Amino acid sequence: MYKVRLLCLFIGYAASFFLVIGLFKPWMMLWWEDVQNRLKVIKVYASIAVVFFLLYRLLGVI
Repeated sequence: MYKVRLLCLFIGYAASFFLVIGLFKPWMMLWWEDVQNRLKVIKVYASIAVVFFLLYRLLGVI
């Protein structure tokens, strides 16, 4: 269970890092989209980061 929790933490940090990059260069992080803008970057990467940080905390309680 420790490794799964650590993986969730890593994915959360990676999504946060990608969020920061995407705020400066949205086309770099949303290359597969037709229209790349900062709002889409926030929706995609912030939601991933929040979900995995919450999962990390939840696995710590269990």
